[in-house]
Amino acid sequence: MQSTQSTQSTQSTQSTQSTQDAQGAQDTKTAQDPQGSQTPVQARISNPALLLPGVMEPVLAVLKSVKKAGVPQTTLDLVHLRASQINGCSYCVHGGTLQAQKAGERDERLHTVAAWADAPFFTPAERAALALTEAVTRLSDRTDPVPDAVWNEAVAHYDERQLAALVLMIGMTNFFNRVNVSTRQIAGAAW
Repeated sequence: MQSTQSTQSTQSTQSTQSTQDAQGAQDTKTAQDPQGSQTPVQARISNPALLLPGVMEPVLAVLKSVKKAGVPQTTLDLVHLRASQINGCSYCVHGGTLQAQKAGERDERLHTVAAWADAPFFTPAERAALALTEAVTRLSDRTDPVPDAVWNEAVAHYDERQLAALVLMIGMTNFFNRVNVSTRQIAGAAW
């Protein structure tokens, strides 16, 4: 009798643990550190933009307006990806890459966007948008955060509405990057 109770107790504990592990698997992934060992990656909290009511609707409204301003979607995708790379937001780099691939973006461009200035795969307009992205994302890196030369090159390729869309896209990406990085949102989670 005691052996049966012990077996049932062990099975119950294992079943409870398996359920908890399955639930936690959504919020925990394994990452490899530079030495090659595996370390768990876990979100600190749920995504704040989804956790608090009324946050996502206005954010999505801004992004919807941005997409209607006439900047090619491929350029907006590259801008999002580059800002996310600079900020180290694995969640947005992963999701942004997948989104761009689904939209037909070529792998050679996605693989080289981090080194766009030295890669032959980008148009002059995309280069202007990427330079603007880097300047706006790295505001504290120089005394003149967005130099006239960078701004004027963007002006040469985009009208005022499109410039507004680019600045807003860069700003919204930086917003999401800061939310995701600070709360350790997990790359590969639902986009």
